[in-house]
Amino acid sequence: MKHLVVAVDRQLHAYNAHDLEAFTAAYAPDVLVEGPGDNRLRGRHALRAAYARQFQEARCRAEVLARLTEGDWVVDHELAHGLADAPLRMLVAYRVRDGLIDRVTFLA
Repeated sequence: MKHLVVAVDRQLHAYNAHDLEAFTAAYAPDVLVEGPGDNRLRGRHALRAAYARQFQEARCRAEVLARLTEGDWVVDHELAHGLADAPLRMLVAYRVRDGLIDRVTFLA
């Protein structure tokens, strides 16, 4: 289980540091990111494009309020800052395979 947490923590630290290269390196080349509704990203290039402006503006930061692990999954209850006027609470599920995050689902 520790290797799962290491992969998710690596991307969280890069996210908070606004380090786009380190952030995308934590993900598999063919990562699938699913958001609310029909929002989907496929691949590191799409991930990089989606986060580039947010990182350039250095307006994003997330903190983990709680964490669960099961099988290949890490589910974080996060408090996201800088995405809206007030912090947003969300659940994010990360699947880790071969040391990289290959799937992300934003649950709320």
